[in-house]
Amino acid sequence: MAVDAASVTTPRDPGEEPGKRGWLDRGDGLGRRTTSWTSLLSLLPLGLLAVAFWYGQYVRPSADEWVFLPLVRDHGISGLVDKFYNVDNGRVANALMVGAYAKFGIAGHQWFGLVSAVIMLGALWLLTVLVLRRAGQRVPLGTPLLVSLMITTVFFFAGVNIYKTFYWPAASVSHTMAPVLAAAVAIPLLLAHGRAGRIAALVLTVVGGVFIGTLSEETSVIVLVVGATLLLFAHLFFTERVRGHIRVWAGCYMLGIAIGMVVLMTSPGSIHRRQRYGAQSTAEMLSPHSLKTAFSAYVHILEKTLPTWQYLGAVAAGVILGLLARGRAERSTALKPVRPPVLIGLGALVCLVSGYGCTLITLPIFGARVTATDRVWNDWLLLYIVLFVAFGALLGRALRLRTDNRATSGVALLAAAAVYGVVCVSLVAPLTHLGHQMHVRAEKFDRQDAWLREQAAEGKKVLPYTPTRISHMLEPFTMKSGWPITGTAKWYKVDKLTHGKRIP
Repeated sequence: MAVDAASVTTPRDPGEEPGKRGWLDRGDGLGRRTTSWTSLLSLLPLGLLAVAFWYGQYVRPSADEWVFLPLVRDHGISGLVDKFYNVDNGRVANALMVGAYAKFGIAGHQWFGLVSAVIMLGALWLLTVLVLRRAGQRVPLGTPLLVSLMITTVFFFAGVNIYKTFYWPAASVSHTMAPVLAAAVAIPLLLAHGRAGRIAALVLTVVGGVFIGTLSEETSVIVLVVGATLLLFAHLFFTERVRGHIRVWAGCYMLGIAIGMVVLMTSPGSIHRRQRYGAQSTAEMLSPHSLKTAFSAYVHILEKTLPTWQYLGAVAAGVILGLLARGRAERSTALKPVRPPVLIGLGALVCLVSGYGCTLITLPIFGARVTATDRVWNDWLLLYIVLFVAFGALLGRALRLRTDNRATSGVALLAAAAVYGVVCVSLVAPLTHLGHQMHVRAEKFDRQDAWLREQAAEGKKVLPYTPTRISHMLEPFTMKSGWPITGTAKWYKVDKLTHGKRIP
């Protein structure tokens, strides 16, 4: 047991078939040593996630939650679905997910970060494992976890607003979880074996597409762009044996998205929302003026996001993957050899078109504020992070094949691991700073919350409320619209709230 201890320092990767060797390198001394240091390196992002989970106890309602909480409490999840479909926006799947955490009140908000992160990390981990298997690559045990941890970490904590990305459930459901769930729709395809398995995967893909289509318009646009790319360029990447099935799968996914978007766009809630914001028609949205305005806004957003140096962590994770991966003896016949510039070039084009499409469809709703509405950027930022990993993997592979020198590869691995570690450490300070702010707000919120409940229990119907803002979140009396005030009054079961000047 002591001799093979290094091979069990990380859990078995999901999807690994017991008793089979080849796609995971566990048999030789190098594999065991690699497993040891990748396991230790994985502790850094795991520790960061643990700290984030701890701060989740200080999450308190903000913005949209003031509407969701009393509605779900009084009318259940079905009441929220009805409101979304008939009044708010038509996002049926979104309402189901929001209702699932709002049903548990404030506790649902506090646990949301932990639950969503576990789901997302698990999905990314499994996807990494399955993609490597289908690509005919074997890697040391724990490497897929290392890569998926970095994707998760920079996605959550390297953005411009950590709170809205990770801790605010309403934004996370629509723009953080949505792109990961959209990627997870590919899991049945990657797991499918035999005719029955492929048919089942296609059925699940259509269902998943309908779900995503009624969850997030921005993520739906991304799926359509990626799906169209697979339809048009499958001949560049896949052999004739699987090319047809890939195209059928992409078509089924796009069909599901189209059905979901039709349900959403024709709903009374979506129509009402567009009328409320004076949103343009499709023809007006595609006018030269709108296209130019959206392009300028998108360039401005890119200037804010892409210079984020922590995305180098994703490149470093890819380099580690590229240096450690080895082709199986029986190479997969599903993939065709493609030049790296073609892969990266087309991937970059897909990312740029997806991000621009998301900006274009949100412009009619947010107008000039689209360059400051940072939560909606997450829909396409995940795709960018995955592209950085792919670039790193190709770079690592090129280094390994061209140097053919163990010492050089070792230096490259050490450098990539150092960048990986530095990125993780650099994210500690902004997270702990936010955690302190959340703690301070939670103390103020709880004190006011207890006082408001006490006064309401005594029969008071008009009470003062003092906003407790964090991370540019909306609160009652911090905006011209009065909907947060109305929702908060319903939550405390009073007739009216006035603008308080201090916490009771």
